[in-house]
Amino acid sequence: MPENLLKWYVDAGADEAIGDVPINRYADPIAEPVAPVATGVSEAPAPSIEAPPPTPRPSLDTLPVGDLSNDARRIAAACTTLDELRAALDGFDGCGLKATAKSLVFADGNPNAPLMLVGEAPGAEEDRQGLPFVGASGQLLDRMLAAIGLDRTSVYIANILPWRPPGNRKPTTQETLTCLPFIERHIELVAPKLLVLLGGTSASTLLDTTEGITRLRGKWQTYQAGNRQIDTLPTYHPAYLLRQPALKRDAWRDLQDLQKRLNGLEN
Repeated sequence: MPENLLKWYVDAGADEAIGDVPINRYADPIAEPVAPVATGVSEAPAPSIEAPPPTPRPSLDTLPVGDLSNDARRIAAACTTLDELRAALDGFDGCGLKATAKSLVFADGNPNAPLMLVGEAPGAEEDRQGLPFVGASGQLLDRMLAAIGLDRTSVYIANILPWRPPGNRKPTTQETLTCLPFIERHIELVAPKLLVLLGGTSASTLLDTTEGITRLRGKWQTYQAGNRQIDTLPTYHPAYLLRQPALKRDAWRDLQDLQKRLNGLEN
């Protein structure tokens, strides 16, 4: 298989074999042998008995979002440390993404840093390494942070969803709302002084708004984390900037504004 075609399959989520022997699906089908017709007196065919329809298997997708979210909220609220929260996520089976992902992508960076960044969901490379923002968009994020004197020792990074959606598709509403209590508790436990929301899903979910990222970016908001209010800046996701490089100018303005806020914390 050509290398570029294999890479396309992997990026699309087809990264595992499902059989031991390859199948040539372009080969001519083998004709099934036709049974000889019996001669003599024909017998009346036996009446057919229609089998009852199979009972559908229970699925997480059929469960009410509220039930899954309430269960996640109860589990997340019981966690008093980041280690407990990670263990709780590792044992949580209420999100179907866990079954298709290779890794739990919890966080990276310094949990004692004044700045926390929250993205959407892991991609293929993040799923392989078990760390957020280590693929192409993560490399751009590292350069963006370096432009204002930051690196992964001076920030803390997580995502709304800790498991990769197959094929890097957009998370469903049910998947997002099911995982929401965990990232909310994550932010509470880290208690950053400033919060940056990377991309539309992160911003609209945590700020509980229907406005798009083009309207939200660059405008400081207030995020309520338990009994604390955190100054919060929505901006473009690095993956979006890779597709729309002309928007890097706006992202640079956001970074400069963020740098001013961080400098103000030190004074």
